[in-house]
Amino acid sequence: MLQSFTFDSAIPRVVFGVVGLDVLAAETASLGVCAPLLVTTRRGAAKWTSFPDSSPFAIAGLYDGAEVHTPVNVTEDALRYARSVRADGFVSFGGGSSIGLGKALSLRTGLPHLAIPTTYSGSEMTSILGETSQGKKQTHRNRAILPATVLYDVSNTRDLPTPVSVMSGLNAIAHAVEAMYAQNGSPLISDIAERAISAMARAIPNIVETPSDLVARQDALYGAWLAGICLNAAGMGLHHKLCHELGGAFDLPHAELHAILLPHTLAYNQIAMAEAYGRLQAALGDPSPQHRLFEFARVDGIPRSLATLKMPREGIDSTVARVLSNPYWNPRPLEAAPLRDLIERAWNGAVPDSPM
Repeated sequence: MLQSFTFDSAIPRVVFGVVGLDVLAAETASLGVCAPLLVTTRRGAAKWTSFPDSSPFAIAGLYDGAEVHTPVNVTEDALRYARSVRADGFVSFGGGSSIGLGKALSLRTGLPHLAIPTTYSGSEMTSILGETSQGKKQTHRNRAILPATVLYDVSNTRDLPTPVSVMSGLNAIAHAVEAMYAQNGSPLISDIAERAISAMARAIPNIVETPSDLVARQDALYGAWLAGICLNAAGMGLHHKLCHELGGAFDLPHAELHAILLPHTLAYNQIAMAEAYGRLQAALGDPSPQHRLFEFARVDGIPRSLATLKMPREGIDSTVARVLSNPYWNPRPLEAAPLRDLIERAWNGAVPDSPM
């Protein structure tokens, strides 16, 4: 079978392993940054301030107001603070919320951004930025958004709570799944996606059993890195469209949405993704990938339905209308009735099935 594809993707510099603050100091200096602003969440700030005071890395200031979905008003507040401390670059420390804020600040100022992920969201590897304002989420894609450098330090994920680890891991798997059937995918990205899913599928059960297992944490971080490459190189489909619509409209948490929706969106697309489905079966070691992913999420502390996230039931029909009015490309055409059935199942926390 003859193939035609286009591959076009940028990748930041990556340092992977156990990375000390001396390495961070050297990497920021190599970017010409002397007075970076550290952007994170309150949890990230508490973790950061626990590091030794004698570290070789100094910051101009710390902004701990990062929020999910990167609200524009938060970015504007952080920008004012960055100017007040005369920051000449940004270091984001945390998950997708922190890294998203670092991207937004770098895009607005043109200053370098170094990302230190502490979850498995994969945002650090992409030139994609999703921002919310007045209940609406807008997605930007621009190579200027891509961080200059990413430091993957497995020790920064060791104390990530198990439910957050699993949800973040499913977030990463979602990137790889949709890259496998993307309209602008390629054989290379499908291969990387399969490796990403395999690494994460190996990691998640071991993290649930032994959260401090650094080998499992390394597998997860490696899988997240590969999944982030996939997210940046290929377009996303129905799954990410639903996550963006529901997150923006109802202020629902990002990782939780991925964990709840992924089995259902995969079931919806199953009939239109034969090759990718076979790869998923191999990577997950299960003939029914959607049920395997559904079982991954059945961990104490992980919400099992959109209703648990306080999404109003009456929001189902409005979500269907928004998705259909401005759809992403998807391997299976989007139709109102099966789409509504998908969201209804996710709202109820039902076992995934292929809507007809």
